[in-house]
Amino acid sequence: MAGFLFVLFSCQNNSGSVQQSYTSGYEQILVDESFAPIIEDQEYLFESTYPNAKLDLVMKSENELLNLFLTDSIQVAVLSRLLSPDERKHFEGKNIKIRVNRFAIDGIALITKSPSKDSTVLVQDIIQVLKGSGSAIKSLVFDNANSSTVRYFKELAGVEELPEMGVYALKSNAEVIRYVHDNPGTIGVVGVNWMVQPPTDLEGIVEGLKILGVKNLEAKGGSDAFYKPTQNDIALGLYPLTRSLYIINCEGGAGLGTGFSSFIAGERGQRVVLKSGLLPDSIPSREINIVN
Repeated sequence: MAGFLFVLFSCQNNSGSVQQSYTSGYEQILVDESFAPIIEDQEYLFESTYPNAKLDLVMKSENELLNLFLTDSIQVAVLSRLLSPDERKHFEGKNIKIRVNRFAIDGIALITKSPSKDSTVLVQDIIQVLKGSGSAIKSLVFDNANSSTVRYFKELAGVEELPEMGVYALKSNAEVIRYVHDNPGTIGVVGVNWMVQPPTDLEGIVEGLKILGVKNLEAKGGSDAFYKPTQNDIALGLYPLTRSLYIINCEGGAGLGTGFSSFIAGERGQRVVLKSGLLPDSIPSREINIVN
């Protein structure tokens, strides 16, 4: 009998049979590749805090991510936009409650190789190159034609397609960083987290790059000077190229995805955001010890 109880206890503690809850079990999370570094940091801290929790991050471009999300194969996603009315209907038609947490504001960084005579850029020049018009920008390089970053800039310029000349799309943020480093004079477009906390294999390359200051269109916030995607300038609404980050949960019930969403939006998760270079949705409190 004792042997039977030992076997039963061992099976219950096997990772494959851990009870699904807010802090235990297994969950796949769709993640926009643009925000991979910060979500990997969140995953590490979450799993360290809750040893019975196992997250599987599935990195995709925005279009690929949404295709998977809307087939119900993975029910939690990290996106830089809210679901459209039609996308919401997909879940609401199945009586699935959509839970949304905004956890950060990202600054989209424009980067070039150092040293370079270029240290600033106008939003107007970005719009002109995206429209295929004459521009001071000779070459603008994006991460992926299906990415959230490309969508953001298409909406900024009011265009449906990227022009054939002057604008290029690779496959990832990492490729953009390497390309800009190897091709002086080009301007790359990446999430600021890739510059503040790059993967280990990119640290040396990032040191050879610089972030450009950006001046907004006339009569808009940040049109009086050139600003960089610092947390202060993002918080003051001065840096023009920003986007909100959301974790969208369509589990339809209590699960590990809900726990991870709450963790990211909570104080510990927001401290990770603060360290990453992005602006937290809620600024974590600070304790100051005063010694007499």
